[in-house]
Amino acid sequence: MKDYRFTLKPYRTPADRLECPHCHQWHCFSPYIDTEGMIAFPAYVGRCNHEHRCGYHYTPRDYFHDHPEAKAELLAKDAAPIPRPCHSARQHLAAEPYYFSMELVAQTEGHYQRNNLYLFLEERLGTEAALQLTKKYHAGTSRYWDGATVFWQVDAAQRARTGKIIYYDVVTGHRAQDAEHHVTWLHSLRHIDKEWITQCFFGEHLLGKSDKPVAIVESEKSCLIASFYIPQFTWIATGGKDGMLSKANLSLFKDRKVILFPDLGQYDNWLRKAAELKVRGIDASCYSYLEDHATEEERKAGLDIADYLLTEDPRKGVLRDMIRRNPAIGLLVEKLQLEIVDE
Repeated sequence: MKDYRFTLKPYRTPADRLECPHCHQWHCFSPYIDTEGMIAFPAYVGRCNHEHRCGYHYTPRDYFHDHPEAKAELLAKDAAPIPRPCHSARQHLAAEPYYFSMELVAQTEGHYQRNNLYLFLEERLGTEAALQLTKKYHAGTSRYWDGATVFWQVDAAQRARTGKIIYYDVVTGHRAQDAEHHVTWLHSLRHIDKEWITQCFFGEHLLGKSDKPVAIVESEKSCLIASFYIPQFTWIATGGKDGMLSKANLSLFKDRKVILFPDLGQYDNWLRKAAELKVRGIDASCYSYLEDHATEEERKAGLDIADYLLTEDPRKGVLRDMIRRNPAIGLLVEKLQLEIVDE
């Protein structure tokens, strides 16, 4: 997306918005600003957030059309086309990112009997493990949908960047695919402009707590499950096919072994990401066993490592029993020189 010289003023909360000059509702109007500071537009140059009820949108282009003398004056100052891309606009407007309070994070870490993902994990892994995992990773309960989970993105400095809200089926543990239960974000629900949000890895807050190798998966649920079955890694999640891999803070991985665990169908993409990390000095590799040995049905389903791990019984020696019954896990342990931990 291009950054333009004339842009709507960023805001942190709805209270920062102004009264609309058309519908006269408060906290819904954003004025336009000149990121180069050469012109101050009148207060009526802006957009109302009530697109259907009001629809007011008076742009800088409209203003210069109605006031050619203002356009001529500006052109005389800098001879710039209007509007023009301003590649430094985002940096020019940059401010401290918005952070949610950790008190709010703590408030969501409960009511787990109304959390479908927790109930699924409790059924498969046991109450103690399910509770430990959700607390460890700051996976809370959301009231947005009855049964929904909020995955907090807490960074290495223990600051909550945002929360991702997902609804899971309590029986299958699969993410809902219907239109009603689409993935949503806490900053959107609280009307905090995405300009103030800088995302991070899910589980990033754990990286400073040990020097274990780092394992990266796509989904937050897979991160929780893999952390239970293979605790020899610090597991984190990108939250998407590319997600944070394209914009990661590489200092997080300094002097750490990093292994990428792509979902089926994403191996080639993540292999390229691993190569990019290597070029930038990170000891990164991409786990290929699933891609090499998956059936056609498994490929169509887009399974990931958590789907394979969940076929194992966590009450039977965990890693040793997994190696005996699943060669894929045994190869992983051998390749990465992991130690088997007795229960």
